Amino acid sequence: MSVTQSIDIAREFSAITSAQFQQLCEDNPDWRLELTAKGELVIMTPTGWETSKQNGNLFAQVWKWNDLSKLGEVFDSSGGFTLPNGAIKSPDVTWIANSKLDGISTDVAFPIVVPDFVIELRSSSDRLQTLQDKMLEYRDNGVSLGLLLNRKERQVEIYRLGKEIEILDSPSSLDCGDVLPGFSLELTKLW
Repeated sequence: MSVTQSIDIAREFSAITSAQFQQLCEDNPDWRLELTAKGELVIMTPTGWETSKQNGNLFAQVWKWNDLSKLGEVFDSSGGFTLPNGAIKSPDVTWIANSKLDGISTDVAFPIVVPDFVIELRSSSDRLQTLQDKMLEYRDNGVSLGLLLNRKERQVEIYRLGKEIEILDSPSSLDCGDVLPGFSLELTKLW
């Protein structure tokens, strides 16, 4: 399917189904897309090189911890997950406990699963309110711990299931042990 045909499909429907979304992703593997719970297509721009480097650092930290603990699986920003509300999201870093992964078919492109832990790193092209809404959506769908890292303001917004949002200014690290036992996210390179 051509880019023009894909865009025409997106325009033709006021709401795209998950099957149409999957087909659109398969036909356009270089696109970064998400789907809202209302079936609205979200086209995301690539991040700049500095944000990409920082995303790699964040992913590596979680991956190293998980490689030692073997408690779950870590996914980068290319991994998409279907939330209970029907939205298909791809956080910058995702961790899911083994118990949630048991029985999920590898044939499903965007499995219905609630991540235990997500990180979103604000890039220069991201609107803060859009990311905050996304973090609330994660929390409202059952994500235990979500971190919104805002390099521009040197702040971290912490979203915990059943709790109010906590905002920290320029922390050097964050203890994530309540969800990822023994893990502390190092942030000194971020600022």
